[in-house]
Amino acid sequence: MTAGSPRFTESTRGRLRRLNLATSFPPVVIAALLLLYVDSRTWWHVLVLAPGVVAAVVAFERWTADDLARVALPCVIVAAAVWPLGVLVTGSPNAYWGVCAAGSLALREVRRRRVPTMAALFSYVAAVGATRLLVQPDDVRASLVTYVVVPTAVTVVVTVVTVIGERFYDLIRELEQTREREAELAVVRERVRFASDLHDIQGHTLHVVKLKIALAQKLLRRDTERAEKELQETYALVGDTIAQTKELAYAQRRLNLTAEIENAKNLFEAAGIRVRVTRAAEVDSRASELLGQVLRETTTNILRHAQATQVQITLAESGITIVNDGVTTDAPAALSGLSVLHERLAAEGGELTVTQHEGRFRTAATFPPARAGTTSATRRDDR
Repeated sequence: MTAGSPRFTESTRGRLRRLNLATSFPPVVIAALLLLYVDSRTWWHVLVLAPGVVAAVVAFERWTADDLARVALPCVIVAAAVWPLGVLVTGSPNAYWGVCAAGSLALREVRRRRVPTMAALFSYVAAVGATRLLVQPDDVRASLVTYVVVPTAVTVVVTVVTVIGERFYDLIRELEQTREREAELAVVRERVRFASDLHDIQGHTLHVVKLKIALAQKLLRRDTERAEKELQETYALVGDTIAQTKELAYAQRRLNLTAEIENAKNLFEAAGIRVRVTRAAEVDSRASELLGQVLRETTTNILRHAQATQVQITLAESGITIVNDGVTTDAPAALSGLSVLHERLAAEGGELTVTQHEGRFRTAATFPPARAGTTSATRRDDR
């Protein structure tokens, strides 16, 4: 990894490792064993060439785990030592494979003077191959092609492909950073919306309270009954505002489920998450309000705590279910907001369940059939 490159998140690193192990690791191992079989004519040839093969395989496996820096230098040293032994002792034209693979991967860890280091790798492969002329001086042309031109050319090609692949991973890192910023922005938008709701509740009330108190002060000596009435209205208004503020703080304010579904879709899409919404039924207004609270809280939790790529929202006659991938921990996180809603749904005869299985998180809020509304045709909205 070059200096300044952002690191992958744990979830993305795990997915990339599984992908590389499934698609690239088997061909690398097969190629290593095949070259070892082709070049080994006796048992001691295997002993001489095997360390280079093992070094290359270890370097590749550690690269998939994003842990190459720890083993890069030892692997390159071992593989580099095998190449001259293959040229001078066993006559193996493919013994360069270990230093080619391990060296090209190790270049990813070079933060300064990468071009001179690449030139040094190519020069080493060519120079060692040229020493074959010391033990086979009679066939210069064949030795140059077999031990110099082909190994050097293959090393150059593999290194160039590796560098290009590194640019690809840098692009993935940048996309992941963009996604994280979008998710953070979505959470900020939700906070702004909360602040707007709070302003709607308290801003108007405080302005009215100010006017009523000023009026009561003027009426205090001329019309005490009316002044008292103004103060009573002010007291009631303040009490109502306190109640609304508590409802807002604990996600108990009346919500529109349709609006919450649309808002959740917008937030997820802004964070680069695919959303599928399936509406199989409508529920009554009270259940709709509670389900809207569950959806809002779950949306915030997904944006904050998961590395989700897709979310499925299903509204059925019995309630709502939200399923997302990208879970980054083995055990379900302690989510205080959902705990509060669990108690509220239980008080209304409903049930809130949270489960986690195979990297997927499922939040389901259900009510008894009596709380359901009229069933409508299934409607699916894929984004």
